[in-house]
Amino acid sequence: MDGETGRCVRVLCPKKSLLSSRSRGIQWLIGSPLFFSSFSIVSSIRCLHAVTEDDPYSPDFVKETDEIKMLLLRGFEVIGALIIGDGSPEKNVAKAVKICRKMRECLHGPGEHDLIGATTDLMTDDIHFFVSCLANIEKMEVVRSVIYDDNPEKYIWEKGCLLRCNLEFKLPIFIPLNKTSDVAEIVSLSIDAAAAKLRDPHVVYLVEGSNINTEESTRSAILHGMVLNLVSGHSFSKSVDTSTKDLPCSYFLSKHKDISLSAKRENADAIQIAVLFNQSRKNCKSIAPVAEYFPVTEHAKNLSFSFKLDVLCYSTEDFTISAALSELVIPGLVDQLNNMKRVLISELQSQQPQFCPYHFLPPGLLHPITAIYDLRYGETEMKQVEMRKALHSRLGLPLDRPLLRIANALNFDTKSMKTINPLKYGTPLLKDVHNEIPSSGVSGGIISLIDGSYEYYHYLLQGFDDNGWGCAYRSLQTILSWYRLQRYTSLNVPSHREIQQALVDIGDKEPSFVGSREWIGAIELSFVLDKLLGVSCKIMNVRSGEELPEKCRELSMHFETQGTPIMIGGGVLAYTLLGVDYNEVSGDCAFLILDPHYTGSDDLKKIVHGGWCGWKKAVDSKGKSFFLKDKFYNLLLPQRPNIV
Repeated sequence: MDGETGRCVRVLCPKKSLLSSRSRGIQWLIGSPLFFSSFSIVSSIRCLHAVTEDDPYSPDFVKETDEIKMLLLRGFEVIGALIIGDGSPEKNVAKAVKICRKMRECLHGPGEHDLIGATTDLMTDDIHFFVSCLANIEKMEVVRSVIYDDNPEKYIWEKGCLLRCNLEFKLPIFIPLNKTSDVAEIVSLSIDAAAAKLRDPHVVYLVEGSNINTEESTRSAILHGMVLNLVSGHSFSKSVDTSTKDLPCSYFLSKHKDISLSAKRENADAIQIAVLFNQSRKNCKSIAPVAEYFPVTEHAKNLSFSFKLDVLCYSTEDFTISAALSELVIPGLVDQLNNMKRVLISELQSQQPQFCPYHFLPPGLLHPITAIYDLRYGETEMKQVEMRKALHSRLGLPLDRPLLRIANALNFDTKSMKTINPLKYGTPLLKDVHNEIPSSGVSGGIISLIDGSYEYYHYLLQGFDDNGWGCAYRSLQTILSWYRLQRYTSLNVPSHREIQQALVDIGDKEPSFVGSREWIGAIELSFVLDKLLGVSCKIMNVRSGEELPEKCRELSMHFETQGTPIMIGGGVLAYTLLGVDYNEVSGDCAFLILDPHYTGSDDLKKIVHGGWCGWKKAVDSKGKSFFLKDKFYNLLLPQRPNIV
């Protein structure tokens, strides 16, 4: 160990994410040494695989390498390791650097780099950072200057951008009948040959700008494989046009680029790259089309494999597009293809896998990650569920939120999908109208609110006349929209008729109920949620409206733990409860009510100023009771599914 170093470590991710596991083990520290200082930590991911179960500090480098290569965008790398556990800081840090160096060797091959070693124990949140210097890998320098950045997205995305390349192709492979035992080797060699073609001198890469602003013209360029091979050090005798190779990535970006990627979860912005195998560049003596006949010399069977590659990379805007293609995009495609090959060969005797990569930006993470799902398995099948659980554990995500389901994937096709996928692009309905509501007026209270977004369903919405009888249906639609927007389901919010049909299907109502104007209550709502979503509900019975304030503690606990909207039914009225403000000492409380009885247009100011969404005291300043003393109330408390 040595004294204090003049260099500093900049931590962009929240400190708590570095310690998310709160258990003994290793966290890989992620940075982007090509573009940032080598000591800027963008995120951390947990080491999941150990050689022995009783030693969390002995990584299984093969498994870790395979998974991290697929998970991380090209442009981000493992730059250090954090050891959480007991022991002296000096020994832990030395172990962290040694492990990290081995990990980098597995990921990127031999090479020496300055690395970060860090350690903390289970009794404290203090993290001690050290630097292992390139000049002397045994020398460890203590880092005293650690900056926890308060605007990390600006640091990453102000001068950074995404590049995306997707490529679909079919690979026919002929297997001689007398060599069936060599199928795995033949398939492997064929896939390797396909990967090598990505650097073929005749391949063409079409680069198109990411801007979707109609006032801007989209910029594009074509780069040939010869140019990329020149960039990567391969030479060809034929002279090629290199005029586009020095174009920076910024050339293809919108002038109105949003710094925050998190604002683009629904409509991600990336430079698009298409791969074209342009055989027309070869000199051909014949002008007319030519068909050649190649007879098969021995009996063979044909196997056809389908591949769908989708690679996302991070680059700075001043990085040249040729360097980005050569150093980021093409290696990313090769890595993805090799990952698919490894699984494909292990399952040659079973049904062919249907691999599909997806890119996600879960809350709390500053950069996207990539997951490859096998579409042979539905999202509810255990193989998929276990894979998502592992990803949640690695990324420090909660294990009761569906953050990495296909519906959560970043979308890049903003033009063609907007009209057919309202889940990703939203609907004309108002969302989260309570955000504009002033304070409740409760002194010293603690506010507990729903967790997530919802849509406001009310009387006469979408031209359907349910005035006077449909308030419970509208409350149910609001609740169902919450589950949909939180990605627990991809089902459309059902109509009144579809709700009625669901109750008939389970035997709760007679067939004549469909199309009627009969009221429903909390019990019926619970049946529908169970039927359509498999969601369980608790029902709270209150004998009189004046007893509702006594339930505030329980309601507050619901919003803190479940976060779902609550339906309140009493007499002939139904409301949606979005939160409570409760002073535990004085007993003063208020209820955040979303009223489905509104019949006007979706004018947010009109709704808020008219009190159709607002805080309601059980008894207001004029002595008027919001909840009636002579009416009983049933409250429906939908539960949050404990799934990923």
